[in-house]
Amino acid sequence: MKALVLKGVKHFEIEDIQKPTPKDNEVLIDAKYAGICGTDNALYNGLPGSAPAVPPIVLGHEVSGVVESTGKNVKGFKKGDRVTVDPNCYCGKCRYCHIGIPEMCDNLSAVGVTRNGGLEQAFTAPATNVYKVPANVPLKDAATTEPVSCALHGVKLLHTSPYQNALVIGDGFEGLLFCQILKAYGVNSVTLVGRHDDKLAEEKKATGVDAVINAKKEKIPAKYDITVDAVGLPQTQEAAVDSTVKGAQVLMFGVGKPNQHFSMNTYKVYQKELTVKGSFINPNAFVDSLALLSTGKVKVAPIVKNVLKLDQVADALSGKYTGKCVVKIDA
Repeated sequence: MKALVLKGVKHFEIEDIQKPTPKDNEVLIDAKYAGICGTDNALYNGLPGSAPAVPPIVLGHEVSGVVESTGKNVKGFKKGDRVTVDPNCYCGKCRYCHIGIPEMCDNLSAVGVTRNGGLEQAFTAPATNVYKVPANVPLKDAATTEPVSCALHGVKLLHTSPYQNALVIGDGFEGLLFCQILKAYGVNSVTLVGRHDDKLAEEKKATGVDAVINAKKEKIPAKYDITVDAVGLPQTQEAAVDSTVKGAQVLMFGVGKPNQHFSMNTYKVYQKELTVKGSFINPNAFVDSLALLSTGKVKVAPIVKNVLKLDQVADALSGKYTGKCVVKIDA
């Protein structure tokens, strides 16, 4: 079968490899779509994702497909089921798994990171990580369940309430998901920060945000109860803290470089009684994410900009395409 194999830093090759056989507790999935995201960009450039990727490896942790077969111990799935996969596999044995924060697992592994993922015609996944896709959710949309779940986990770390005014800094794909999820969780208003008027106008229509701010033209006011940094640069992280009112919550979601730091006025953190939180991957968020997609409270079709082929992935990770990319895996 055909697979896009990461052989080294910035080095992909399309190869004909053997179709895997599912182990007793695994599902074999015919891949239909795989999303491309910042984690893939990091792995392509030799940086770690949620876990280190050791070439040769097949990436693709945002996936959807159809069940081809199952291992002998698997119940609840049959050939032809439409599915998506939570890529993150927790050991269930370490301290962090035992105290209820499995995303911190000492032995974290992941489909499309430490084991072959969806940028190939078929792949296996533990049955515990496989989820059926609602009938009204297209498989192209279902391939975005993982990024939806990451944003949703971030929102679940916050205390949301109808009085709150929220700010999302960054109008990449995850930022646009945060806007929709915060609206779904009932905050009073959501403001989106970007850098291009025409793009922001389109995104306001697509996400239903209440207001937009062009950071190149306007100063962000300090009036928000929730602020989300969905960029990961020092200047956006500082802006997220500075845009708060008393008692606000700040979510650091955007991924900075491993050695990156930002400045913060610690007196203001004390004086405003701010809560500053990080958000890492997506534990226990797939059921709600699929519900958001099924009910239409999160709409991804208007914000997925490119449908690519396997031989276009390297171009996507090199910046040739703007906006969210998903790869159609042809049988």
